[in-house]
Amino acid sequence: MPRSRMNGNFIDKTFSIVANILLRIIPTTSGEKEAFTYYRDGNYAEALQNYYEAMRLEIDPYDRSFILYNIGLIHTSNGEHTKALEYYFRALERNPFLPQAFNNMAVICHYGDSAIAEAWFDQAAQYWKQAIALTPDNYIEAHNWLKITRRFE
Repeated sequence: MPRSRMNGNFIDKTFSIVANILLRIIPTTSGEKEAFTYYRDGNYAEALQNYYEAMRLEIDPYDRSFILYNIGLIHTSNGEHTKALEYYFRALERNPFLPQAFNNMAVICHYGDSAIAEAWFDQAAQYWKQAIALTPDNYIEAHNWLKITRRFE
């Protein structure tokens, strides 16, 4: 299986699991739940429309952070990594305690452009360190990668 396809499957599975968990534990509006349903079923265009509508209606910064995060998930699934990173950053501006956003940013950086791989790896390491700092018992594979590459300090 080509590396890009393996990465896509890993990212898709990770995002789906995280999104399912978030939907269960975070109070969400019916519009947000509908947007997630579209996302889960692969109807990203419909999901984006619903999330954008939820952004228009939601005023709480904490809740907006999860909507922005979910928009980032969709852009990541679509291979639009620059847009995804933008939405993850925006989510973290409103809620700096989203280890899953740091993790997803790290995954994007880790599998980034091979011509500048070391810079991408260093950036990935920074995001994984932040994710691990927020949830020390999670992201074991990232923790091991940091140790193996001598980036964990």
